[in-house]
Amino acid sequence: MDSRERVRKTICHQEVDHIPLDLGSTLVTGIHASTYAKLRDALGLKKKSVKIIDPVQMLAEVELEVIEKLGIDTIGLWLPTNALGFKNENWKSWSLFDGTQVLVPEKFYTRSDEEGNLYIFPQGDSSVPPCAKMPRDGHYFDLLIRQEPFVEKDLNPEEWVNQQYSVLSEETLTYLERKADELYKNTNLCIVGGFINASFGDISHVPGPAIKKPKGIRDPVRWITAHLDYPDYIKGIFELQSEIVLKNLKLSFEAVGNKIDVIYVSGADFGTQNAPFISPDMYREFYQPFHKKVNGWIHKNTSWKTFFHSCGSITAFLDDFIEAGVDILNPVQTSAKGMDSEILKEKYGDKLVFWGGGIDTQKTLPFGTPEEVRKEVIERCQIFGKGGGFVFNTIHNIQAKVPIENLLIMFQTLKEFEF
Repeated sequence: MDSRERVRKTICHQEVDHIPLDLGSTLVTGIHASTYAKLRDALGLKKKSVKIIDPVQMLAEVELEVIEKLGIDTIGLWLPTNALGFKNENWKSWSLFDGTQVLVPEKFYTRSDEEGNLYIFPQGDSSVPPCAKMPRDGHYFDLLIRQEPFVEKDLNPEEWVNQQYSVLSEETLTYLERKADELYKNTNLCIVGGFINASFGDISHVPGPAIKKPKGIRDPVRWITAHLDYPDYIKGIFELQSEIVLKNLKLSFEAVGNKIDVIYVSGADFGTQNAPFISPDMYREFYQPFHKKVNGWIHKNTSWKTFFHSCGSITAFLDDFIEAGVDILNPVQTSAKGMDSEILKEKYGDKLVFWGGGIDTQKTLPFGTPEEVRKEVIERCQIFGKGGGFVFNTIHNIQAKVPIENLLIMFQTLKEFEF
């Protein structure tokens, strides 16, 4: 059984020879560049600079030699542009605060202030205000809020959407077609598509990090309260966004067909550590109609499985997610209130694929002992792996400063695991 077949069976809730592993196929299942560089060293691979494929989270490109070495079963098919609006191309040398040597895109341009904080710019244009800040000795860029004053009567959903989303260009579609063919023919990996901006209400999109002068409501706090204050504005944005999403689904399917098996649909977080952000009724009013529309098109026209990422305590939404056509749930944050792994598997194991939940990245992986890591990995595999429907991944990205011995024991335990 090769990786592609293994994941295909798993996401159809069939048992496989061993639990499949994802690392790096999406921007929420990746690894920080500094930790990745140390992992490469620990695997005995030739020392080289790491490519940064997400300049906000400083995620590393997981290369085929690492995929082969660790037995990873997945690979991502992404847009050529990143979250800051410039292409990942024409690489140049850069270094992280901890000294890790990396490669960044040509338009990755930063300035520092008198305190040593770094600032980066939308589309690489330093003539406009910066869109994100990395604190001195930090590991990531925090998005900056560039909220302009607004008048309620001037709030325009079309303006917001036109700044944020667009129909895929011929150039981009040609790139996706070529890349899909390359990955399908030259690997036996499950290809995960990450090229549809269908994350309605995704807070990482709200500040407009790829936009030079963002208009409308761009403050995340104002955005959340706008569901009550300006409901027609939010719904208007989602309606226009959904029209673009459906066009892009049709165009991208014509380009890549069923070479991909999974499509990343949404990264909007609906939960905090202890409770949902919004009520189930509000989810049903604002989000579910659009999730149904997008997922319905995918299920009617493709063989793709729909991948939804939502951090936090989200048990209140799971029945509604299923009704909306969600196939795959990530990151399965079992440390959040009510997200007990045994209950999740018992109640939803035949309806949802759990892609994540493999180990806690808040406590166990960064701060536990290797034996504690091993114990938790075994426990999660025993619970989530029964009957298929489980792709192993850490709960969200592997962060900076995670002990390499903990990472190695995690991968080793998964490789050796048997029911």
